Amino acid sequence: MKRVILSLLVAMGIASCNQKNVKTTATGNEAEGMAIKTDSSCCNANLPKRFGSIGAIDSLGAKDPKAKASHEGMKFIPAGSFAMGAADNEGRPDEYPAHEVVMDGFWIDETEVTNAQFARFVKATGYVTQAERKPDWEELKKQLPPGTPKPADELLQPASLTFSKPTKRVNLNDVSQWWRWTAGASWKHPQGPKSSIVGKDNYPVTQVSWIDASAYAKWAGKRLPTEAEWEYAARGGLQRKKYPWGDESLDKGKVKANTWQGEFPYTDLKTDGFSSTAPVKSFAANGYGLYDMSGNVWEWTADWYTADYYRGLKGKVNNPKGPAESYDADEPTIPKKIIRGGSFMCHSSYCKGYRVSSKMKSSMDTGLENTGFRCVAN
Repeated sequence: MKRVILSLLVAMGIASCNQKNVKTTATGNEAEGMAIKTDSSCCNANLPKRFGSIGAIDSLGAKDPKAKASHEGMKFIPAGSFAMGAADNEGRPDEYPAHEVVMDGFWIDETEVTNAQFARFVKATGYVTQAERKPDWEELKKQLPPGTPKPADELLQPASLTFSKPTKRVNLNDVSQWWRWTAGASWKHPQGPKSSIVGKDNYPVTQVSWIDASAYAKWAGKRLPTEAEWEYAARGGLQRKKYPWGDESLDKGKVKANTWQGEFPYTDLKTDGFSSTAPVKSFAANGYGLYDMSGNVWEWTADWYTADYYRGLKGKVNNPKGPAESYDADEPTIPKKIIRGGSFMCHSSYCKGYRVSSKMKSSMDTGLENTGFRCVAN
């Protein structure tokens, strides 16, 4: 059964996620069975995808579009301009060129949406997340290469992707070594059916797809941030810095974010105090009073993903909303949205996703243990 699942995951496009310009080497027995990690497009490489389907976005309980959202728990980001994209040589190709962006003011949640907040949405609307729905093969096969055989019915069950820490050093070009297709995993059970969010009201909700996040945002009278809004807010008023706090690296000074310490993915030293997600507000806020704009969980944005979007921009750009449609050359049949901010799984030797200009791409129906969101409002 495991072989069947892994084969299906490969067919659905699991690929490597390597940090640009970083190589991992090993000697002696450590190198046996390992592939040397080589240059690729890292955290914006293909993500593993659940056996899901892209359907219409639910708008259960959606408020009148003209209604104003409550700004409780939000911070106002003043109008201004900034250099968007990587300003150093650590970026990946889709982070260049850095370009001038002018932004209007907007409100943004000071933290990621929490389990408690998402639970109120579900209680009020009866919403069922993508991970809790049985996949529709007729929709799923539209995302797969022609001729892909239908999985066994027992595999087409409500499920999501969970992180499973290997017991030893593994091939970093094979993400199936640490991602598991787990039946019963959902926002209520982030690590699988035996896990729980009881007592974790103030943790970020995870295992939510872009579709789920959009449904919540509509219900709250808000929306998902554009990529430009997210990065502008994450910088906290700083210009051309690597991180929300400036340029000081994570291993210097006080603990700044929830990321991976040790050797990814099998040794986590937990020097930041956490092995998985952390409660919101566990680390210092940035200059705009926003928490966890680096690490903890990746965050959905409104923008479609294309690798060359920045290169097509000319001159100063006002309030950009991203490309008109998605295109990923690795998986051209699967529409992708941009995720920002990095997560507890990011490490400098593998995925430095906590850099403020770093981005990742993911299919709209994908739920992951390390992915959540926050909302914005005008």
